[in-house]
Amino acid sequence: MKHIIFIFTFLSSLLQADSIGLNVNSDDIEVTGTFNSVFGYGDGITYALSGDYLHSEEDLFKAAFSASSALSGAEGLTLTFGLESVFADSYAALPLFGQAALRLPLDEPVPPTSLLVKVDYAPSVLSFIDADSYLEYRFEASMEVIPNIHLYGGYRNIDTDYEAYDHTFNDSWYGGLKIGF
Repeated sequence: MKHIIFIFTFLSSLLQADSIGLNVNSDDIEVTGTFNSVFGYGDGITYALSGDYLHSEEDLFKAAFSASSALSGAEGLTLTFGLESVFADSYAALPLFGQAALRLPLDEPVPPTSLLVKVDYAPSVLSFIDADSYLEYRFEASMEVIPNIHLYGGYRNIDTDYEAYDHTFNDSWYGGLKIGF
């Protein structure tokens, strides 16, 4: 029952989001939300809060704070760096992450298309409870088929290594839909 209440609360908080996403495969479902902050100094940096819930054999919850900026001299490339909190059963970690998104320079009849690479890592010093380390990496391709509506697909690998054993939490391909507001 507490999982249902949490999921309902998480999903209702996404109604205030700047973008929400849902991706699935035959074994799991992931819900994401991003809130772009209103503070900043007009220097081209975007700050964001994001949340993520992944339901697989177990549940994984993530919350992150990040800063993004277009890389000068490399048209279409945006870099993002941040700190994330990750929680699973008897597991907590604070990984640092880096992400690169490239908007492909395609001609007008092709909808805007992007490629994304993300890596999260927490060594043992940033891992708590029964956690020893955390490593996640993903590759994703996205196409804006209608303004503010993206179809995307990708691959993710999440290793939640515990003090007593190593555990690959998720290793799968996925596809989904993201809506921006």
